[in-house]
Amino acid sequence: MYTGRVEGTVVSTVKDERLTGIKLLAVRLIENGKDKSLIVAGDATRQAGVGDLVYMIGRKEAAMMFEMQPEPPVDVAIVGFIDDYNEVI
Repeated sequence: MYTGRVEGTVVSTVKDERLTGIKLLAVRLIENGKDKSLIVAGDATRQAGVGDLVYMIGRKEAAMMFEMQPEPPVDVAIVGFIDDYNEVI
């Protein structure tokens, strides 16, 4: 499981057809209360927006969150929101 903050949306003019309908977001990973690398994640909640603290899952389980066949090529999926973060961000 990963935690992060949504920093923006990702727009792609050419992409795999299995990504149709999946919202792609740029997310800044947070590790031990510190900002780390920027990644692209598919939004399984379809509600995340800029500034939201989110938690994500990776690997095959991320693709399974979209309940599509064949599974979309997604390595990280946003699966929920974080209401309160105990470390100083």
